[in-house]
Amino acid sequence: MITAYRVTGDVMQIPAGGFSAGVGEDIVWIDLVAPTVEEEAHIEEMLSLSVPTREDLKDIEPSSRLYTEKGDVFMTASVVWKSDSEFPELTDIAFILSKNRLITVRYGEPRAFRLFAAAFQRGPATLCSTGEPVHHHGVNGTILMARLLETIADRTAEILEQEAARIDALSVAVFASQSRRRPPHYLEDRLIDVANHHRLISKVRESLSSLSRLSTFLQSVPQMQAAEDARLLCSNVSRDIQSLSEHVSFIAGNITFLLDASLGLINVEQNAIIKIFSIASVVFLPPTLVASIYGMNFEFMPETHWAAGYPYSIAAMLVSAIVPYLFFRWKGWL
Repeated sequence: MITAYRVTGDVMQIPAGGFSAGVGEDIVWIDLVAPTVEEEAHIEEMLSLSVPTREDLKDIEPSSRLYTEKGDVFMTASVVWKSDSEFPELTDIAFILSKNRLITVRYGEPRAFRLFAAAFQRGPATLCSTGEPVHHHGVNGTILMARLLETIADRTAEILEQEAARIDALSVAVFASQSRRRPPHYLEDRLIDVANHHRLISKVRESLSSLSRLSTFLQSVPQMQAAEDARLLCSNVSRDIQSLSEHVSFIAGNITFLLDASLGLINVEQNAIIKIFSIASVVFLPPTLVASIYGMNFEFMPETHWAAGYPYSIAAMLVSAIVPYLFFRWKGWL
């Protein structure tokens, strides 16, 4: 699907055959979502540029993700997608600055793009930092790129804020509950939650690393150097990304602590169970010894001829069990 955004805030769908009269100067943003081969060919013909394919977007080489070609700037970044689901993903998105126009190629639908498109339709003037009325050259691909990058950073910050709240709630659930009140396998289930949080934070960290490289490269391109407002905005976004990266490291440290603490609590519970069995075996060992002695079939055993031999052996077994129990209580091992 190909969506075109005019400088007036209007949205239009580019037909399968493309524009018969070419792309107007008032179209400042063209968004390609999971384009087909035919749609890519139409855009390449209309704009005279090479649209990155899905395989190109997956290339991890920095030289293949950030480069200029015939005056056009090609950038690829990884953005977190499906952050609210159990299995968050990274989707690679291509950003192209060509002739004061922004072209995006993506195969996922991060929420940041929906937010940015909604803000654009409310009024492109809000995207211009000067706040002046929008003319044909008031909003261009450079300022849109900076604003879109800012929206992605804001959405990432929102994801981190939500994730920090979830991790804090998980920490309370792990430490506040008493072991005797926990249902079976409660802590083991919390380990799965910790793994899910770690997966999302890992995706966010990888995305921020990609966005950091993109913002650094973007500030050096001629289009950004020529636009003072966009350059300053991009510089601010770069600092925000750096701050978010530090915050991600803090949250990752909390997740690591929560993982270690959960494993420690599981070990404590297992050790308590093992201690009970160990003490029980030690307590019952002396009575077993007494019973074994008097269970031997030797002819010359004086106690076997006593009238009180049986009560004597029972009493001996009880005493041999009670004495170790009282000793363990006195030492504080129970």
